[in-house]
Amino acid sequence: MPTRLPLAAAAALGASALLLTGCVPNTPAGDALNVAITDTSCAVSADTAPAGAITFELDNTGSDLNEFEILADDKLRIVGEKENIAPGQPVSYTVQLDPGTYYTACKFQLVGEPIGLAEFTVTGEAAVVDADRQALEDEAVTNYIAYIRSQAGELLPRVQQLVAAYQAGDDATARTLFAAARVPYERIEPTAEAFGDLDPKIDYREVDAVAEGLDWTGFHRIEKDLWVPDADALNSDGTSAWLDWQPSTPEQRTRFGDQLVADVQQLLDLVSDPTFTVSLSDISNGAIGLLDEVATGKISGEEDWWSHTDLSDFAANVDGASVAFGNVEKLASTSDEGETLASEIRKQFDALETVLAQYGSVDDGFTPYDQVTDAQRKQLSDAVNALAEPLSQLTSTVLGV
Repeated sequence: MPTRLPLAAAAALGASALLLTGCVPNTPAGDALNVAITDTSCAVSADTAPAGAITFELDNTGSDLNEFEILADDKLRIVGEKENIAPGQPVSYTVQLDPGTYYTACKFQLVGEPIGLAEFTVTGEAAVVDADRQALEDEAVTNYIAYIRSQAGELLPRVQQLVAAYQAGDDATARTLFAAARVPYERIEPTAEAFGDLDPKIDYREVDAVAEGLDWTGFHRIEKDLWVPDADALNSDGTSAWLDWQPSTPEQRTRFGDQLVADVQQLLDLVSDPTFTVSLSDISNGAIGLLDEVATGKISGEEDWWSHTDLSDFAANVDGASVAFGNVEKLASTSDEGETLASEIRKQFDALETVLAQYGSVDDGFTPYDQVTDAQRKQLSDAVNALAEPLSQLTSTVLGV
């Protein structure tokens, strides 16, 4: 669901900004950089920091959600981001960066051009890590890359089956395949988002595409064709569901279906490339980002507005966050404080999964979200919030800040 600018193809992730590096030197907690965010500005308190784990304290005093981004020296490739920063909600964001030139920026309402684009220099050298810790880091990265590739490999045939039914006009079958086809994507969504232009093509909702003036394609275009709204139905932004929209013709179905398959194939090709890698902060921040997805899109019911299959996406996001956490749990537990934090995170994952299980499972399906009461949604939201608090500390703990 989050929005992106078109980015350079990220198969070239051998760039130093995305490579796994050592965890020291770190920016001490007292030296965290402050980022003052408004609707029209994005001011970082310093334009340089030493290499390693860098903490940004984000303060949004604007009127709506905002996003903080760190871009590579091409000003296109995102190497770090924190989405859904609410007004009045101070957020701490930690990312690991190698020496080099970067750019910081914000994105009001998570759409449009970057605001306050400013050069940011990371100085020094990547640190050498002791052998035992390096082995844990290597294990975490290797296992998580394998998970990403596995999920992308599951995604493609599921999408092909969905598209085949959709293009054949077998809407009844396509509706039964829709939620399951999305599960692998939702589990690795932060990775897909790192490739920039793929996420908008695969997963944009109609209101997001309209806001950015993009051609609306992907899962949610197909969703609306499969669950054609009533004449008086409204989009999630309150506009008429039929404003500038008509059910797709057979020719359009062919085009939209073929493009979704091609885009998913490209995602699989990119993560299968031998140069593809992730950093420790990619993994831990990915876990945090997936839970943010639940809090901002799934709880509200805005993600799958027509199919009401939000709980399937919800569960897939939680699955992905749990796997990401599991890959860095050993690193987080190398200190007494980290072990306590990891134990609390796991406890809250278990509690959230128990609440979610009341409504079904990924394998057997979930209660349609329009049948979930406000009180039940609050229970789900409370469980998400209980996990979000300790999980927000994961990256700084993993990186040893």
